Amino acid sequence: MPAYRSFLFAPGNHARKVMKVFGCGADNAILDLEDAVAKAEKVATRALVVEALKRPRQGGAYIRVNAFNTEFCYGDAVAVVGPGLDGIILPMVESREQIVAFDWLVGSLERERGLPPGGIDIIPIIETAKGIANVRSIAAAGTRVRRMAFGAGDYTLDVNMEWSLGESELEHARAEMVVASRAAGLEAPIDTVWVHINDLEGLAGSAKRARQLGFQGKMCIYPPQVELVNRAFTPTDKEIAFARRVVAAFEEAERAGSSSIQLDGFFIDYPIVYKARRTLDAARAVHAAA
Repeated sequence: MPAYRSFLFAPGNHARKVMKVFGCGADNAILDLEDAVAKAEKVATRALVVEALKRPRQGGAYIRVNAFNTEFCYGDAVAVVGPGLDGIILPMVESREQIVAFDWLVGSLERERGLPPGGIDIIPIIETAKGIANVRSIAAAGTRVRRMAFGAGDYTLDVNMEWSLGESELEHARAEMVVASRAAGLEAPIDTVWVHINDLEGLAGSAKRARQLGFQGKMCIYPPQVELVNRAFTPTDKEIAFARRVVAAFEEAERAGSSSIQLDGFFIDYPIVYKARRTLDAARAVHAAA
């Protein structure tokens, strides 16, 4: 099972950054065709990111294409769907119809090119008021999408909201992302980037809060952010040890006919056990990705 703690962006038209991005320790790299690339260079950059996928690398390789309603989205998909691509990041998703249509396009390209059906992951970024308002229908659209991402930069711009260091104004949107994901049977979502690149303490707090709210990872825009994000979304040794004790004690109690126990002053029943097993699953995913 791959880990999805960290996604590190690199501008697709910046050769040095593209060369380095796969060695920065992120679980996944995102080669960008959207915001980081000037309009005049978008078409030419497609070939550069496809070539980068052919090199040896660590971690997953994603490409962020341009938004569905732009003149570049279709051409981006046609250019990048192929061997070596783990997934596509689709920004500014605002409706069920958009994600269904894009899923169909990628599926058609997979069939045409002899690729495994559904093998290319699609992660929609929800980053407008309309997207958040429609996030439950987007999540439940019945596509290949297994996880979504939240983009606070465009979201706060769209709703004329101040993006503060404390990020309390993002609570509603983040909660909607988590609830919509769970209700539709998707994995936990991926959190927004932290734009204050010199404030690593603030980043650590943002990542911790996102994990507490139910996110499984965070997007990054600066290599030094990766280590802190990975740490925030990795169960600690103490959490793993406690989870193992919870599972072991509860299984012993179940064999004796009990479904609730006390351990270290905590009341333990099925929800607590399920949470402990989820912690152990996350730890195994991180270990497998190392």
